[in-house]
Amino acid sequence: MSSTTSPVTGLQSSHTNTFAAGGVEITFYDHDRARVFLLLHGGAGAGSVRGFADLLAERTRSRVLVPTHPGFGGTARPEDLTTTRDLAAAYVALLDELDLTDVTVVGNSFGGWIAAEMALLASPRVSSAVIVDGIGIEVDGHPMTDVGGLAPADLAALAFHDPAKAPRPPAGAAGGPSPDVAAIIGYAGPTMSDPSLLDRLSVLDVPVHVVWGQSDGVVGLDYGRAYADAIPTATFTVLPRSGHLPQLETPEELLRAITEVN
Repeated sequence: MSSTTSPVTGLQSSHTNTFAAGGVEITFYDHDRARVFLLLHGGAGAGSVRGFADLLAERTRSRVLVPTHPGFGGTARPEDLTTTRDLAAAYVALLDELDLTDVTVVGNSFGGWIAAEMALLASPRVSSAVIVDGIGIEVDGHPMTDVGGLAPADLAALAFHDPAKAPRPPAGAAGGPSPDVAAIIGYAGPTMSDPSLLDRLSVLDVPVHVVWGQSDGVVGLDYGRAYADAIPTATFTVLPRSGHLPQLETPEELLRAITEVN
């Protein structure tokens, strides 16, 4: 383990840690508190959930871990880490390594798929999951939109209820926030889905909260309903002024949805 302290205003402590868990090196940002959330990013990278992690830690006085998925953000992905289920198992191993219990796993987009796979592994360390505009299932008549190669403005129109709220790139940088499609495909294949996932969700017995932006143009509302309907223990919440990335567009509404149910 390595650890670097990084003070955050209003928080007791935060650190960047690197652990070797189950043979996989995982780097994660850690707000160190009592209750534990594991916050999993999607294709937009760990930066797309860091601000929400600060909010979640401060408002709930919780410990919030924000890993960077191996293979994202320029990090290495081990050759034997080939599927989303492999990545979910690596995160369960991380919880074992840290000896954490009663963990709520929150995942957005691709991170939502990982959260579902972690719940399916039935680790006693995971007490509940929150799937926020998750991908991974296949729903007849409601395919996931192919976002590869889209111009920033077109992507923002799909991903945001109000495209004006899409983060702007730093001065001099090319383009805007775009999903790391290649990194997702490295785990999920070219369809970025698993045809077996929808049926496998039927065995889940931990509480699962499925939260969906009403204006999500990447995976629409009917796709979200299908996710929730497949899970016997699911609660379904729609965020009316949000798209695919509510942690960026409507963080207060997402926080309220998570804390009122979980």
